[in-house]
Amino acid sequence: MKEIFVKDSDLRRAAGEGMDEFVDVFFNAISEAVGGELTAESMANLNADQLTLWAYHALHEEVMDGGFVQLIHNGYGDFIFLNPFAKAIKVWGLKDLSKMIYDVKRLYWTHKDEIMRDCSDDEFMELFEKMPEFDEFDDEFVENEERWTAQVAEYIDNNIERFATVKEE
Repeated sequence: MKEIFVKDSDLRRAAGEGMDEFVDVFFNAISEAVGGELTAESMANLNADQLTLWAYHALHEEVMDGGFVQLIHNGYGDFIFLNPFAKAIKVWGLKDLSKMIYDVKRLYWTHKDEIMRDCSDDEFMELFEKMPEFDEFDDEFVENEERWTAQVAEYIDNNIERFATVKEE
């Protein structure tokens, strides 16, 4: 495992700015420690909680920007749906998000080949029209994002040692 460090001053600043910033301090430190890319090699250098945080970050960024169709099209489907992400976030206390991931997984299996194929921007936009069943899950994520991010931040705060070592300056 790669040792991850965060600065105490960065944590204090981020805690004052909000939950997103607090979570980002840990994600950014983890990402930087493994070269900013999630590969088989970098994954081997991270523990389960660090990988779960990476998955939550990807989920958050993709779904908030373009929904589950975008998440799958951009190659995160296997990472989210074929790994124990839903089980891990349930342990973190995000039971309703975990249930939603299992529900979306059924749609993923149904539509993944079509969503993941190379396509033009226009063809990509047509996917949203062709697959409206993702809309309710996109909306649910957006509606609950603040609460879920707060729960992620609380889990990290209660288990900092699973994510990084805090360094005094």
